[in-house]
Amino acid sequence: MNRLLKGSTALLGLVVLAGCAVGPDFHKPDLPKGMDYQSAPRTATAGHGGTGAGVSQTFQTGVDIPGKWWEIFQNPSLNALVEQALANNQSLKAMQTGLKSAWEQRRIEGAGLYPTLSASFNPTRNKTSRVYSPVPNNNTWLYNVHTAQLTVGYVPDLWGGTRRAIEAAGAQAEIQKFQLEATALTMISDLVNATIEEASIRAQIAATQDLIASQKSTLALIMKRQKLGDASQQDMVSQLASVAQLEATLPGLNLQLAQTRDQMAVLVGVAPNSPLPEFRLEQFTLPQTLPVSLPSDLLNQRPDVRAAQAQIQSASAQVGVAIANRLPNVQLSALPGQAVGTMSDFFKPGYGNWTIAATVMQPIFQGGSLLHAERQARDNLMQANETYKATVLSAIQDVADSLHALDFDADALQANQSAYDATTQSLKIAHAQLRLGDASELMMLQAQQANAQARLALVQAQGTRYSDSVALFQSLGGGWWNRNDLGMTPAAQKALGKSLVPW
Repeated sequence: MNRLLKGSTALLGLVVLAGCAVGPDFHKPDLPKGMDYQSAPRTATAGHGGTGAGVSQTFQTGVDIPGKWWEIFQNPSLNALVEQALANNQSLKAMQTGLKSAWEQRRIEGAGLYPTLSASFNPTRNKTSRVYSPVPNNNTWLYNVHTAQLTVGYVPDLWGGTRRAIEAAGAQAEIQKFQLEATALTMISDLVNATIEEASIRAQIAATQDLIASQKSTLALIMKRQKLGDASQQDMVSQLASVAQLEATLPGLNLQLAQTRDQMAVLVGVAPNSPLPEFRLEQFTLPQTLPVSLPSDLLNQRPDVRAAQAQIQSASAQVGVAIANRLPNVQLSALPGQAVGTMSDFFKPGYGNWTIAATVMQPIFQGGSLLHAERQARDNLMQANETYKATVLSAIQDVADSLHALDFDADALQANQSAYDATTQSLKIAHAQLRLGDASELMMLQAQQANAQARLALVQAQGTRYSDSVALFQSLGGGWWNRNDLGMTPAAQKALGKSLVPW
């Protein structure tokens, strides 16, 4: 009874030890108090009208971000292109495979919670020297031995080192997951911006071509007046230079357009010679209402912040692993087997053998490596905490920058619209005065150049307003939690990312 009591006490002690895990437990950091995007309350942006890039935009605080946020631009071609990119983009597929690999690494670490079992079979033919007595019980010098052996091993996780290693591997998989989400968000944002850039470039090309046609009409008028002696050679040469200068900008714009479409093709996962839809600014609708998450929500929404959180957890778990490596450990083993002289003797009584062993290991001196490994793990934890704080600040700055851009670029668009309206009116007046001979060719040329610059600036400002909305959604995390970017079903994600069952 005393022996049973002692054995039960020892077993209970092992169970209690196996229930604890050394090292710090991970706690999700909180957002520092008082952090916000702006010191002043947010107000609607400048704007007018109900359509186009000039509308006013308002902000809704605390509203969830839709997973398919690009659909707010109401462009079916864009929607189809993004879906194609999510299905075909090679960088995203590579990240999805990398996540599966990271989850498998977690399951590799989880195998340490289970006993190990292996089997071996060793048939031998043996001859004993006549210097010795015959070894087998049949007193022969030449004999066979067939050994079948099982090896059973188990290392109790007394200090939780294995569980900390599983936690660290799981956190590394989380890092991989949020790097995947960041890749998907960047890919989507780049693709949407590329379509807006294409539309803006096409508008700039159209504006330049219209201006070239207008300049050529003016050139023809000056040439007629020059023949009549009513215009100088200098006037004609100046107008020729103006036309040539505008024509020289077209190759650069066409190059930008071609390169933008090449970028779109690669993001979609196809070759640059593949057919893609064409985009124009009038196909996009600027959203009049934009969601703005609370700063505290960024801790869960931003992939880079979540990856930094996971890095803290991984570093925290590695401290526990380093501490457990310095503590005593127990290894249990059993070697049941059977050794026979002939195969027919297998499974007959009397030929079995077994060994049961327990080994207690305590590191004593490894040149200080275990101590320094623990110190290194603690330093890595401190580094991860500081990196996390910097990542949070950067995330809040991104949202603040996006909100500022939305405000000031709306003001810039209004100013550019006013400038374009004024230069268009001035150009009409200059045309009329030139026909009546009440204005010089130089005045006409200056009016045309001012109008050309104002129209190009207006087109660029219109594209910028669409891009600002994209930047806001990107800075808020892009709603990844409302869609599935992982390339596998939720059931498969649960089986790989949560379970430690060894099959």
